[in-house]
This record gives sequence, structure tokens and C-alpha cells, in this order.
Amino acid sequence: MTWQTTTDVLIIGGGPAASWAAIHAREAGADVILVDKGYCGTSGATAPSGTGVWYVAREETARANAKASREALGGYLADHYWMDRVLDQTYANMNRLATEGRYPFPVDPATGASLRTGVQGPEYMRRMRAWLNRIGVRILDHSPALELLVDDSGAVRGAAGHQRQLDRDYRITAGAVVLATGGCAFLSRALGTNVDTGDGALMAAEAGATFSGMEFSNAYAIVPKGSTITKTAYYGYATFFGEDGSVLEGAGSTKGRSVIARTLLREKVFAQLDRADATVQEQMRVGQPNFFLQFDRRGIDPFTQRFEIDLLAEGTVRGTGGIDVIDDDCATTVPGLYVAGDAATRERICGGFTGGGSHNAAWAMSSGSWAGGGAARHALEAGRPTAVHGIGGVGLRPSESPSVTADEIVTAAQHELLPFEKNYLRHGDRMRPALARLDELWDTAAAHLGGSTGDERVRARQAAAITAVGRLMYRSALARTETRGMSKRADHPELDPEQHHHLLSGGLDQPWVGPASTRDAGLAVAS
Repeated sequence: MTWQTTTDVLIIGGGPAASWAAIHAREAGADVILVDKGYCGTSGATAPSGTGVWYVAREETARANAKASREALGGYLADHYWMDRVLDQTYANMNRLATEGRYPFPVDPATGASLRTGVQGPEYMRRMRAWLNRIGVRILDHSPALELLVDDSGAVRGAAGHQRQLDRDYRITAGAVVLATGGCAFLSRALGTNVDTGDGALMAAEAGATFSGMEFSNAYAIVPKGSTITKTAYYGYATFFGEDGSVLEGAGSTKGRSVIARTLLREKVFAQLDRADATVQEQMRVGQPNFFLQFDRRGIDPFTQRFEIDLLAEGTVRGTGGIDVIDDDCATTVPGLYVAGDAATRERICGGFTGGGSHNAAWAMSSGSWAGGGAARHALEAGRPTAVHGIGGVGLRPSESPSVTADEIVTAAQHELLPFEKNYLRHGDRMRPALARLDELWDTAAAHLGGSTGDERVRARQAAAITAVGRLMYRSALARTETRGMSKRADHPELDPEQHHHLLSGGLDQPWVGPASTRDAGLAVAS
């Protein structure tokens, strides 16, 4: 039996963006149901980590410096209007987190001021869940959404999915839906990203949503060899060494990661956090205790000893590409569908280069606030639907008999998406064959990927989503024939002033890519 219910706003996701969306939707007068793939409060990339937050006082010089800090890195694609909005909303939300959210921010012993430039993920998300419960948000844990529901006009009006612990399907109709499903890290094992498989991107693409900046989806984090903990900011205090012990000239965590990648193709690379003084070392340990746990367990002092490193893919979780937003409420190009957090493009504030945890955390709480409020206003005006149908395709409804497994599709897709010699050290001669293989996988999945149990269908949809995101990513990267932001092309190493624009994309069976002007013209360049 399929369990059915209805609500004003359905939020898909359970991280910071979803939580802030739920708060603002409730405050706008809507009934809210939140469905999370995992357990809201512990799942996702924020929950197991500490993160900085782009929290800047309302002071002109400080704000100007904050906005200027990443503009060049991002290829001058960020938008000051959106930067200002995010800085304002983040400032307000962090202050609310201290009072209404009851978050115990540390206090500066010298001044007594509350320090609100970062949060500890486990405590942050625990407090957010408690806040949602207090204001009457209905939370359905371990309930991954599998497809969107639309009415006869094509407007999004709910979602259907599977409740894993109850082993039953569900169908929730709604006046509007917020996708806050996180990004896609291609199941690379980066900490907290096991739920970040691009599910929201797949569902949005099936509804006809437009994407932006998908070429900026090749973030790779520096990690200790064999680790899953991606705290690349700390490597700003590192010196990097080749296998023979010599200093790796030009290597770095912000600029110079490609030097590390190229060296890793031929030999081992080591790091030592030898540029952090005693005060900074203490601050680092307090700020990110889980970063040091891995070293403590191995008997390594990372400040005085060298340790082997690797690069781990983070995809759109740390990249900036995602579902496009078309207004201040973070509406998508599909009526009734809103998007927040890492599922959305973050180009508006970061351009083409990751803002790291700080900017992403600010975008999550800001876009979540706007999407939740916007979805509530839309839902209360539109009302709840009476007739809807599901639009899920690949992984749910194969065109032929199922004969391929989700694991087979994921493994084959990862072979094209995870190696940094393909996705980070980009060259057309390597990307084109990778894209061709992903296209073949998509056709195979469309014909033969499915599942009879709820868990099999969840895994099948994850496999389809990973493949879909990879295809949009490589198509967009091939269309940007220059080096801008994190999309660096070895065959096009220079920045091209004629390409100072955003790239939009979309589609599944027939993907397309085009410059941002196509948003208004309704045109696209077939690819």
C-alpha cells in the first residue's frame, strides 16, 4: 500500500538549506512536510563537520572586502546584488540561530563578544532539528524522494518516494516543492556526501528545469591518503613535498592544486602543516576536531611530520554549478519548484570557483530562507492539487526488461567522473571519450535499469542521477573553451573575454548547453 498525504509545502532534503526553508515556509503560514533521505540532523555534508560561515558585520569596508576576496578566482561571474543579499540574510540568520535556535556560540574572552563566524556541524544540525520540531514541521526521516509529481500544466505539485524503515512507498501532494537535496559528489566517499548523489538534479531535469554553471562541478579536496575528511582550508598552512622530499614548488590549497594533481600522476605527494604557529594550531584543533582525529589515531603530528595526501572528488558539493534560480525567491524555470543550497547554482556569490564551506554555508541558509518563503506564498495562492502524476523515468520505469544493476552503472560512471586526470586536469581529448561513455551508460540505464524493492529503486535512481549530472557537467565543460574559475582546460589555457557569461544547460535524453541569453530567448545549442 502507498501511504498518501498532502501539505502546502514539501521540502526534499534535511541539511541546513532544507531546515531554513522549512522555518521560513512555516513563518509564511504554510503547513510543511520535510522528507529526508537520511536522518534530518545527522545526514549530509554539514552534519559531521565544522564549517566557517560568511558572516560579515554590516560595515561598508568589511562587506566590500568580503565580496572582493573571491571575484578573480571565480572568473568575475559573481553578482554583487546577490552577494549583498546573502551577506544580509546570513547575518540575520546567524543572529537568529543564537537566539531562537539556541546555538551556543563561543565567546571572545577578551571582549565578551559572541563569535558567529562558524558552526560545529553536529551541534548546528541538532539545534536546527529541535527548532523545526518546536514550530510544527513534520519530519519524515529515511524517506528518499524518487520522483516529482506534476499537474496537467506541468507545475510541480509534490513528490513520491519510499520510506525505508517502514518499507512502504509514499505519495505527498503539495502546493509547492523545495529541492534542498544537496549536490553530487559521485559517491566518492567524501565525508557526509553518501546522500549527495544528485537526486534533486535528476528530478528537476525530468521536470524541465534549467541548470547553470555545470562546468564548475569539478571540485577536488586535499585529503590524507585513504581519508574521507575534506578540510582543504587547513592546507593553506601546509608545505607540500615530492616523493624524494623536495619542496613541491607552486603547490597550494587554493592556487596550485593542479600542481599537486599533476605530480600525483607520477609519484606520491606529502604535506606538513608547518606554517601554523602555536596559536593557530590550537585554534585549528578547536575548530575542526574531527580533522585531527585521523592523525591522532595514526600517531601522526601533522604540524611536525609529513603525511601522504591524495585528491578526493567533491563534485557539485564544493563546486558552484546546479539548478538555475530565476528570481529572488530561488524559483526554478518550472512553476511550483524552488531550489536551495548545493542543489542550486552558487555562481551568484562565488562565480566559477568554490567559496568553500564559508560561502556554501551562507548560501544554504540564505537560499533556503528565500526558497521556503517563496514556496509558501506560491502554495497558499495556488492551493493544493487534486490530480497529479509522477514524471520519474530512468531507474524507475525502464523501457525494456531490467538487466543491469545500479552498482554496475555507478562503477562505470565513476570510472569517467572520479579520476582527476579526466575531470580536474581537463582536456577535450579526455573529456569527449568520457562523455561518450556516460551517454552510452544513460541509454543502457534508460532501457534496463530498475528495481523491484524500494531499496533497489533508491539505488537505481542514485545511479541515474550520478550519470545525468556527469553528462551535463562534461557537456558544459566542453562548451566553455577557455580557462575560467575551477574549469581549467589544458587545451584552452587562457581566459577568453568573449566567454564572460554563464552557461545554461538541461535535458536528459537530449541534453543541451547554451549561453545565459538563451534563458530569455528559449533557445539552446544542441550538444
